[in-house]
Amino acid sequence: MRAFDPVLQAHLDSGATTLCHCWRIVRRDGETIGFTDHDRPLAFDGATYEPETGASGAALTSSADLSVDNGEIEGALTSERLSPEDLIAGRYDGASVEVWRVNWAAPDQRWLQKSGVIGEVKRDGDRFTAEIRGLSHALDQASGRVYQRQCDARLGDARCGVDLDTPQLTASGTVSALVDDQRFTADGLGAFDDGWFDHGVLVWTGGANAGTRGLVKAHGVSATGTSLSLWTPAGAAVAAGDTFTISAGCDRRHQTCAEKFGNLVNFRGFHLMPGNDFAVSYPLRGERNDGGRR
Repeated sequence: MRAFDPVLQAHLDSGATTLCHCWRIVRRDGETIGFTDHDRPLAFDGATYEPETGASGAALTSSADLSVDNGEIEGALTSERLSPEDLIAGRYDGASVEVWRVNWAAPDQRWLQKSGVIGEVKRDGDRFTAEIRGLSHALDQASGRVYQRQCDARLGDARCGVDLDTPQLTASGTVSALVDDQRFTADGLGAFDDGWFDHGVLVWTGGANAGTRGLVKAHGVSATGTSLSLWTPAGAAVAAGDTFTISAGCDRRHQTCAEKFGNLVNFRGFHLMPGNDFAVSYPLRGERNDGGRR
């Protein structure tokens, strides 16, 4: 059973409480924002909690076992600090969140109701829903090696060993024209072969999406120029003249590791593992050298 500060406990036992919810969100880039369902700003622990943002907390559940706790923050995009572009761009994905129950008449009387990270974020017009995953969600993440044909390292990490900062693997480009919200043509990539940046990472360095990144679905080279296609639309509208850096991609096959990167010695998959055909095979009858049956 949770023990509260005696002063706070006395307030709870009084029968007439002045309580509200406060949400403290720390994005992975270090940006900290706070919201409250109270009608006035509150401040504690170095953060100011903005009132009347349209945010409210759905039911929070917790369990005594190791199952994942869950909850939600939902509301309207009425705060200037909570922009639709940031939500779409994924700036809140994986952000840490604390849910506080606070005596708004005396903010030093409070308790931490829940902590976790933001999971899936959904938008419907000017409304949003952000899933809160409890700390136990980390126990559901894969840990250790996976016995599979494809490499389980990330291109450029310590286990891979490929240096993505080399000119052969990273380039800078500029959007020249738009096809739709996921496809565009680009200048500055003429020295690279068709498909070189498939599965690569694109980081926007200029324009409305500066500082965000996207995953490259396809890189094409034709007589008309270079085209790029992203798996998902950028957070804000892409415009001609927007700049970016892009790094080569890897499909995690051993042939790609050897031929494209010359890095087979660091390949982190098991490309020689037997397939299903071997697992279900059985001995076949055949002819003996002496002409008899086996």
